[in-house]
Amino acid sequence: MIRDDCIVFIVDDDPRVCEAIGDLLEANGMPSRAFHTIHDFVAFVRPDLPSCLILDVELPDISGLEFQRQIGDEDHPPIVFVTGHGDVSSSVRAMKRGAVDFLTKPFLEDEMLDAVDAAITRNRESRLELSELSQLQKRFSLLTDREREVLPLVASGLMNKQAAAELGVSEITLQIHRSKVMQKMEAASLADLVRFAERLRIPITHSRRTGVLKK
Repeated sequence: MIRDDCIVFIVDDDPRVCEAIGDLLEANGMPSRAFHTIHDFVAFVRPDLPSCLILDVELPDISGLEFQRQIGDEDHPPIVFVTGHGDVSSSVRAMKRGAVDFLTKPFLEDEMLDAVDAAITRNRESRLELSELSQLQKRFSLLTDREREVLPLVASGLMNKQAAAELGVSEITLQIHRSKVMQKMEAASLADLVRFAERLRIPITHSRRTGVLKK
């Protein structure tokens, strides 16, 4: 049964290799789409699905390693390299830049399936993290300027009166702002808020131990 929750892209200028890999993936329930050049792959509008890219090192328009270098940290499917002329230096460069695996032709079927499974899993996790971060950013955008000042003070562990003194407001006013921050950020606990602040990379410059007031 072919799964519809992922897709594997194959870029290899040898039609026989594309067909062989495609048949292997289909036999194991994974849909695929093959291309013979990087240009054709880049021009293709990819579906919004967890995916991976099986990429030949030697291609007619641009090498797979050069393409990997050019895309850098862009949002892109994890890469599984295949090559008929593997060498240690190429594989090391590829892995340092984030490749999932570097397979030499002829590769074992289990090697390819394991590499593809690892790449799809990595991409699923990455997409989930990006989705969660996007939701946090949307929640953060709902905060007022004052609430954005309150958030890092609360997340740092300062008591209400310490945070209130830092902002020059009453403790009751601080409590109101704190409640709205927790509500808008959908934080069920202080631990949640701390975790959200870390994900959003909000600087925490205070601590309870070095607060402006003592308990």
